[in-house]
Order: sequence, then structure tokens, then C-alpha cells
Amino acid sequence: MNLEGTSAIITGGASGLGAATARELTANGVKVTLWDLNEDLGNEVAKEIGGAFAKVNVASEEDAIAGLEVAKAAHGSPRILINCAGLGRAHKIVGKEGPMPLDDFKFVIDTNLIGTFNCSRIVADEICKTEPMEDGERGAIVNTASVAAFDGQIGQIAYTASKAGIVGMTLVMARDLSNMGVRANTIAPGIFHTPLFARAPQNVIDSLAASVPFPKRLGVPEEFASMARELCQNSYMNGETIRLDGAIRMAPR
Repeated sequence: MNLEGTSAIITGGASGLGAATARELTANGVKVTLWDLNEDLGNEVAKEIGGAFAKVNVASEEDAIAGLEVAKAAHGSPRILINCAGLGRAHKIVGKEGPMPLDDFKFVIDTNLIGTFNCSRIVADEICKTEPMEDGERGAIVNTASVAAFDGQIGQIAYTASKAGIVGMTLVMARDLSNMGVRANTIAPGIFHTPLFARAPQNVIDSLAASVPFPKRLGVPEEFASMARELCQNSYMNGETIRLDGAIRMAPR
């Protein structure tokens, strides 16, 4: 797919992987709308890239519909959706204080899994209304899972369940949308330099980096962004989940 002049929506676009992807797509001629809950950072990144911003809770149908209207008003109907919004809460299924609070599990599932599904269904419906391009293609969706979907660690039960659900949706999403010419793929990143690690002690970062077979470092958001761009451009890549992790396989803890 030729990216020049197309319109994209990036959830979680105010920072980290989402912001890096916004910069990468903008550099390749894409008009980007950021969806995020952080208005200050979202507006700052949008101004930097000449894009648009909408405050969106990805698990909210009303927010996603309103955010789509912002994107259409700014750049026309989107052809690309990058789902980067996500979070985690560390709890064992049973810990020292008893069973994991059900609301904590639901909160992570709502944001990561239901949020990805919610944004995908609403934006995909709009993508399907665009005029077909070469080979009948109309657009592409890129989801964000995690290596935790395959190698979940102790205390990651909610996060792992949400990311495994995204992996499980990927092929079905691609099949559901195939007649409309919309592709769907997922990136499962390993350990990346994101705002989550900005406050981590250097010895913790060094220990994590040492666990990566090669290269022995954390991934950088620009590497995720490069993969996301390729999944948008490469029209034969469909229904796939790609680990982007330096060959790491996570230990139990």
C-alpha cells in the first residue's frame, strides 16, 4: 500500500511506541490523528507532526466514535489503524492478600483487549467505506500484543490474558475483513524503552538487557515504528503476529 497521502489513527499515540509510530508514518507522508487520554502530551505530539488529537478512552464506544469524527474532519477517512494503547497491573491470581481483585483483571482486559477490539471495529467500518486501491486493498490494522502473550511471567495473568486475546483475534480479524480488502496484523514486542522504563534504575535496565540473546539491549520505539510501517506497506502480510524481541524468551520471573 502506498502510504503517501493516506490517513491514520494511532491509539496510545501520545508517548512511547505510539508516538514513535506517529513520527514514522508522518515522515512517510501519512496524515495522523492521535487518540490518547493524555491531552497535554497528545496535543504536543500532534503539533510536532502536524497531526490531530482526540481524547479517547479506547474501551468507550462513544469516545471512539467521537475520535473518528475528529480524524475524518482533519484528514478524511482513515485507511490505517495502529492500536498501541495498553497498560498492565501486576497481581498473582492468588497472593498474600488473597485472590486477585476481579476489578483489576477486568480493568486490564477492558483497556487492552476490549479497547483493541472496540477501536478496530469502529475504524474498520470506516476504512471499508473508502475506495479500493490496487488489488482491491482499502487499508490495514496493526495491533500491539506482547511476548507476554506467549511467555507470561509471574504476576502478569491479566496482562497476558489480554495480549493473548489480541493474538487470538488477529487471524479472525484478517479473515473477517478480507472481503473488504482490509488487512490485520499484530506486533508482539519484547522489552522496549518506553515511559514505563524511564524511571527504572540503571541496574534493572542492564539486567533486562542482558537477558536478550541479541542485541543485548532493550528495543527502541523507532524499531517498533519501523515494523508497524512495514505492516502497513506490505500488502501481502496479513493475519500474522510477529515477535519483535531480540529472540528473548521470558523466564517465569
